[in-house]
Amino acid sequence: MQWSLFLLILMGQCSFFTCRLYNYHFIKEKKKWDEAQKHCREKYTDLATVCNMTDMKRLINYIESQDEAWIGLYNQTNVDRKWYWSLPGVEFDGDTAKWDNGEPNDNDGREDCALMISGKWQDFPCTAPNKFICYNETNQSNKTCYVIDYLMNWSQAQNYCRVNHTDLISGIDQLDHCAESGPYTWIGLFRDTWRWSDRSSLSFRYWESSLPNLVVGQSEKNCATTVLNRAGKWRFDDCNEEKQFICYDDKVILVKESKTWVEALNYCRENHHDLFSITKLDEQRWVQEEAKKADSSYVWLGLRYSCTLDFWFWVTDNRVNYTNWAPNGKSDECDMSAAMEKAGQNQWFKQPDNETFNFICF
Repeated sequence: MQWSLFLLILMGQCSFFTCRLYNYHFIKEKKKWDEAQKHCREKYTDLATVCNMTDMKRLINYIESQDEAWIGLYNQTNVDRKWYWSLPGVEFDGDTAKWDNGEPNDNDGREDCALMISGKWQDFPCTAPNKFICYNETNQSNKTCYVIDYLMNWSQAQNYCRVNHTDLISGIDQLDHCAESGPYTWIGLFRDTWRWSDRSSLSFRYWESSLPNLVVGQSEKNCATTVLNRAGKWRFDDCNEEKQFICYDDKVILVKESKTWVEALNYCRENHHDLFSITKLDEQRWVQEEAKKADSSYVWLGLRYSCTLDFWFWVTDNRVNYTNWAPNGKSDECDMSAAMEKAGQNQWFKQPDNETFNFICF
């Protein structure tokens, strides 16, 4: 099955459309945010989580409405602000952060975005106009950086990069790949207290104007909507307002039982469809969110080495195009299969078939 979308099907009060990993369900009945959350958890998986721009384009193109609709993002006001990279799937690691001395410090009030100044980072008010760095990555060998001389606030810079390139530059690997950019350039690092209803750690945000933490005196507006008549951009509103909403139904199944690779394969085929194959970066980003919930240090994937044929293959017969092997994580040896690490960068490692891990079905 490919990532292309099926035709939208209208079903009374609910519109339904699907992709490989999960289904979205547009509910036309209006409810408060917590009522919508309860409905989604009872009928499907949860209120909609949006992984990246691919998801947003599906929402924009396939929902027949001009109104706002609740999604699963809400402001958890009693938690500390958390740093994220703008590009989905890139994890922020505080141990490798390149903060300047004394940073971050909220020195000029609330500073929720990051500037790079001569290779070091400083937190800075997101509304300030600065140059910025965009990043393109079409595949693992084609990576390009672009220093943009236009002066924009952080949100405008993010939008520019997503429209014209891939995203604001995100992660240590990308920053190390780029040449020195000069003083005062936005990078794709921000922090907020917004969390997803399904407890995933996805960093994707698509706010209509500025980051919502910049708005003063609207603390009651703690739930996010997607505005369907404005290219799907997100707003935040009072959670007690009644709106239509979007649920999702997860097709990625983490089995928290430790089995050998063959046992995991048989379990998936008997109870679901198959062990999971990752053929695109979008799939990697979604599956790694499930892997983080595992009880074992790795989770089995449906990728195995064949001694007879002398190559790695997916059990679903998909071609091995996209990979996420760790350095030195792969070698051509008999009785080896691929497992994704639960922590770190969620990279893949060869593991003996008789090891026992949790696993991912679909």
